[in-house]
Amino acid sequence: MIQRDAYLNKLIQFRDTDLIKVITGVRRSGKSVLLRLYRDYLKSQDIADEQIIYLNFEELELLSVRTAEALIAVLTPKLDKTLHQYLMFDEIQMVDGWQTVINGLRVSYDCDIIVTGSNAKMLSGELATLLSGRYVEIPIYPFSFKEFLAAKKITSDSREIDQAFIEYEKYGGFPLVTLSQVELKDAILSSLYDTITLKDVAERAKVRDIESLRALVAFLADNIGQLVKPAKVAGVLKSEGISISNHTVENYLQLLEDAFLFYRSRQYDLRGKTYLRTAGKYFVVDPGLRRTATGRRPGNYAGQLENIVYMELLRRGYTVDVGKMNTKGIDFVARKLDRILYVQVTYEVPYNTHETDNLLQLRDNYDKLLITQRHYPEIQSIDGIPVINIVDWLLENEPDIMG
Repeated sequence: MIQRDAYLNKLIQFRDTDLIKVITGVRRSGKSVLLRLYRDYLKSQDIADEQIIYLNFEELELLSVRTAEALIAVLTPKLDKTLHQYLMFDEIQMVDGWQTVINGLRVSYDCDIIVTGSNAKMLSGELATLLSGRYVEIPIYPFSFKEFLAAKKITSDSREIDQAFIEYEKYGGFPLVTLSQVELKDAILSSLYDTITLKDVAERAKVRDIESLRALVAFLADNIGQLVKPAKVAGVLKSEGISISNHTVENYLQLLEDAFLFYRSRQYDLRGKTYLRTAGKYFVVDPGLRRTATGRRPGNYAGQLENIVYMELLRRGYTVDVGKMNTKGIDFVARKLDRILYVQVTYEVPYNTHETDNLLQLRDNYDKLLITQRHYPEIQSIDGIPVINIVDWLLENEPDIMG
């Protein structure tokens, strides 16, 4: 198993607190591995086997456990009120009524509870009502570029770095894809893409029009970095022979977010200090899935780069908006605690100062940054704004995950 220390340390940080740990993320991003790493950590701390209960609801033995009653029946023989126990439930959302069971365990037993799930809906509704203020979400993502290098045993000073980034940009950072031979990567990504769209989105929401759903996914993947309005998307798809309403587009967009396949970045008016309701940008969780969704067509390199930066900002614990300043666009307004970082992303530094002009419109003292794909060793800054290559930025030592 690949060590994912940043995530593991976050779990350890919340060990033996009253908070239920909820690990969320797209399918196959490493949630199950993280649970097993935590289990191994507990054993290394001399926690006895009978204190650890681990249930994976995708395993064959637990496929019949789909109700609260069935879950209680499986758990009861394992629970012991004389012990402090660690309860781990993988893909818990597959059990109807699981929220009530988890709350009952929290109230009735001396236990430390961790659950994982592949759908954002698990953090709403009954869970939010029963456990308000009593849980902490730990989002997990496919490998960052640093994790990608570590998995492939490539050091940061290696001559292979630039070639490794090209591979990361093409195939992404899903652990299984990263560790597979090149000739298998596309097949694995295609299978993963089918599973997420068909099972985690269509089947879960009972979507019948799979063609329209996939057309929307392809549109979003092909237009990364562009502001998206449901009405405009519906119009484009209709022009391509896909009959779909604005309302359906809105519903599908929410389903794609719920499955952690896409993340929406809202547009924020920096002058008016308000969010604009008209549009937002959608970013795909992994560059390999973006390429699969577009039929592996090359192109939109600027959007692809922007996508990688966006996901890295999320990993580092920022909330990320799309900025608007008068008529100027700011790619990202990233916030974490009391820090604000303005980021502009460009494939190459243009001959004019367009990219930095946008940032210079901002008259506050918060950090500003221009990230490029091409190397410019002779350019350290433009008008006082630091310029950094994408690979150098991805390898920076800013802490990952929630600061």
